[in-house]
Amino acid sequence: MGMGHVPQEPIRPEGANFQFQRRERRRVTPRRLDRPRQGLTTPETKHNQSFGAWGEELVATWYREHGYDIVARNWRCRQGEIDIIASSGSVLVICEVKTRANADFGSPASAVDVNKQQRLRRLAAHWLSDNPNSRVSVRFDVAAVIGPKEKVTLEVIEAAF
Repeated sequence: MGMGHVPQEPIRPEGANFQFQRRERRRVTPRRLDRPRQGLTTPETKHNQSFGAWGEELVATWYREHGYDIVARNWRCRQGEIDIIASSGSVLVICEVKTRANADFGSPASAVDVNKQQRLRRLAAHWLSDNPNSRVSVRFDVAAVIGPKEKVTLEVIEAAF
């Protein structure tokens, strides 16, 4: 049994030309006004950034006190950012710093999930390709900074993954 006649020309109403035969575009929902646009900073985001920078400074001081040299801080590329890169002898340490005001939502170290670990591995490979050193073994640490500045706890998990 045949399919019947299949028209070769597009179907148009009488007198209509091809300009009226366009695909209709979806309407974009209006941007929510209660949420700041990406890239804009609010007092809350500035506070969080400064709190995180304070935690990173605390961890960098810890590494210096334990005999490490800080190679880079907040190293960025298109794929992301490495918080701290430190070295001691032939060991290169890639450290992810997580700073929290309290532990109400769990340990900050638990925020470094499998996806974040994979991203850090890719970033480390990218950093090593930009800064070649053949005699280096890489270690991934996670540093958890918990608490207000007056009563802070610092935990560095060496070789976390």
